[in-house]
Amino acid sequence: MNMRIESDSIGTRQIPADAYYGVQSLRGAENFRITGQRMRPEFIISIAQIKKACAICNHAIGQLDKAIFDAIVQACDEIIDGKLHDQFICDPIQGGAGTTANMNANEVIANRAIEILGGTKGDYSVVHPNDHVNHAQSTNDVIPTAAKLTAAKLLKNAIAQVARLRDALHGKEAEFHNIIKMGRTQMQDAVPIRLGAEFGAYAKAISRDIARMERALLEMYPINLGGTAVGTALNADPAYVDKLAPVLGEICGLPLVRAEDLVDGTQNLDAFAYVSAALKTCAISCSKIANDLRLMSSGPRCGFEEINLPPMQNGSSIMPGKVNPVIPEVMSQAAFCIIGNDVAITMAAEAGQLELNYAEPVLYHKLFESLVVLSGAVDTFTDNCIVGITANSERCRELVDGSVGVITAICPKLGYKDSADIAKTAIATGESVREVLKSKHILSDDEIEKLLDPASMV
Repeated sequence: MNMRIESDSIGTRQIPADAYYGVQSLRGAENFRITGQRMRPEFIISIAQIKKACAICNHAIGQLDKAIFDAIVQACDEIIDGKLHDQFICDPIQGGAGTTANMNANEVIANRAIEILGGTKGDYSVVHPNDHVNHAQSTNDVIPTAAKLTAAKLLKNAIAQVARLRDALHGKEAEFHNIIKMGRTQMQDAVPIRLGAEFGAYAKAISRDIARMERALLEMYPINLGGTAVGTALNADPAYVDKLAPVLGEICGLPLVRAEDLVDGTQNLDAFAYVSAALKTCAISCSKIANDLRLMSSGPRCGFEEINLPPMQNGSSIMPGKVNPVIPEVMSQAAFCIIGNDVAITMAAEAGQLELNYAEPVLYHKLFESLVVLSGAVDTFTDNCIVGITANSERCRELVDGSVGVITAICPKLGYKDSADIAKTAIATGESVREVLKSKHILSDDEIEKLLDPASMV
């Protein structure tokens, strides 16, 4: 393999001659072999969008030569278009608060710009990763800004997926409106309820989750880009700082604004914790719904059998004909992942010291994972489960008619004690409440039918 020599403050290293990354990227890749993964493509694109915006603003105030500026912008555009992503070799979890990720981008962009200008990769006298690509920047304002861009993009997709789930639940609310089933509390018979009302309640919970995520999305728009090392904008021209948010917002299509306080924007990660909390809450809602669907569809002969889930795949390698509720199962597992990630994100957000939080990389890695997992899980939950659910109306009516819980409707007429005695008799004899009432001749048949009409109870 042809090699080139690069040096940094640590020493010299051999780099593959055709590599766009450089010595600092290589050291980071060697030091941080943590997850076996690389940075998400959305994050790479966000960094490239930032580097492009910074180059535009630096050139606009006369801080960047036209030829170098054009080459840097072309290199960034190529990365934004999905090229050179294989040159981003660093693990998403890394020390240095993301310095490795920032320098990986700086080196790739610099070497591609050098190549565009006719130079040889590694000849940083043509385009320098720090002096040109990273001009008037710091890892401490680039990486948090890239994380906000990435989180915003992923969160908008998650919101869209969750909105589809809400709409599907509302559809089932209308479809199942006339089906009355037995409600349950503490897994015991309670009183009748419309099946549609249950799905309507699910939709309401998901609607609240969407509202929370939309509020969290707004937290991603104020950025600390321009604050450089600690938020004081050292080495950054005020005119450059003023231009950054609108220029970057136009590049990435987001309504970005400069953080009201750049020191605060550099120190604190509470906005990311807020996003994670909204995702966790949504995951809890989805898993609760999944739990209910598994119960209501249990059977097909020895369970509740109130609804049917779409059969998606064989459920057993040994039991012929068995079909498991695999989509609700995966929804709950995704929720567990998101809930666990929220713990890591919470600890990482708390871990900051003074002007910076060293734990940013793990926070961003877990947050991006939660966003992707929620989107994927809700997508399959909606399309492969919710929209295909059917109701067993006769079974629902059978369970209502045979339930002791309907005795609650008799209480205003007979009182709690006498109603409880009738319930105990029904349980002991196996008779229905209707049959016990008729045998005791306490009420007329018309009164019994009117009081025990399920429609009157919902």
